[in-house]
Amino acid sequence: QVQLVESGGGLVQAGGSLRLSCAASGRTFSNYAMGWFRQAPGKEREFVAAISRGGGSTRYADSVKGRFTISRDNAKNTVYLQMNSLKPEDTGVYHCAADRRWDDGVITSTGGYEYWGQGTQVTVSS
Repeated sequence: QVQLVESGGGLVQAGGSLRLSCAASGRTFSNYAMGWFRQAPGKEREFVAAISRGGGSTRYADSVKGRFTISRDNAKNTVYLQMNSLKPEDTGVYHCAADRRWDDGVITSTGGYEYWGQGTQVTVSS
């Protein structure tokens, strides 16, 4: 089992920044590919960003490219999402996810992840 706990959400004005963190426990963190997803009210959960187990590969949704950066610190068992130039359409509950991998690939689909955190709310006001 892997437990994931997100933090760092909040209310921010458009154009502002937030840094989300996801702390993992329960297994060897460096064996897991990680991802961030978000869900707005009335919408399906959507992919935001992903990072490989070693951190060498990343992938972003087109809507956040150039504004968001995913990173990880395997010594601290934590994955981060730095969000800059936030827009009202970035509002939602942000979830991190983990899945055991034996390669250095990334996972962009919700179905590809076994473990999920409870989420942290991000609200961007216009």
